[in-house]
Amino acid sequence: MAKTARKNQLAPGISRLSHSKVFSKRATYKAKRESKPKTDAAADKKIFVQKPYVKEDLVDALTKKKSELVQAAVTPKPKHGRKALRAPKLRKSITPGTVLIMLAGRFRGKRVVFLKQLKSGLLLVTGPFKLNGVPLRRVNQAYVIASSTKVDISGVKIDSKFNDEYFKHEKEAKLKGTEEEFFGKEAQKKEHPAHRLADQKVVDKDIVAAVAKVPYLASYLGSTFSLTKGQAPHKLKY
Repeated sequence: MAKTARKNQLAPGISRLSHSKVFSKRATYKAKRESKPKTDAAADKKIFVQKPYVKEDLVDALTKKKSELVQAAVTPKPKHGRKALRAPKLRKSITPGTVLIMLAGRFRGKRVVFLKQLKSGLLLVTGPFKLNGVPLRRVNQAYVIASSTKVDISGVKIDSKFNDEYFKHEKEAKLKGTEEEFFGKEAQKKEHPAHRLADQKVVDKDIVAAVAKVPYLASYLGSTFSLTKGQAPHKLKY
């Protein structure tokens, strides 16, 4: 057993006596405590003055707290946000013309061409639509894989109108409980805006021409990415 500096320790940090034994051994409970000076009890008591009964005072006392709770529930105070909204930094592997592989959404597995990063941080990409059916759309860079293949889009003019406002959906009037909903007007197929179709053709025209100059690039963009059994995605070179 290790030697201890004190007799009351079995080992360093382990006391030989219990907590109650130490308390009784010290006998601190026998020490005299200083008593507080006595004060006049009558002076300490608050003088109670009975007010005459008024009906309005009783109503206010009963309804005041309830009205405050209702007001707080109806008009809550907005929480002050201290976090500044900043666009995420673009990955070094993603540059204009890089071919990206979509990992989520309606077009997962498709290969698209990166055009530019928008103010919100989302990526503006296109299929092109003529090759694989992917139109101009916004994609989060967290859901794409950047490949080593690039398309020369130096001659492609990307208009400044392609921003976050361009892709916002227009709100439509709700048909719930109306005659139009009963006769199935809501189930009709929505037509794509004409100006979107025209913009898609203008952008894809120069990209398709650049893709045609590189052998097998058109078929590469048209094919779908997939993994076979035994393939590890982190070990692949894209």
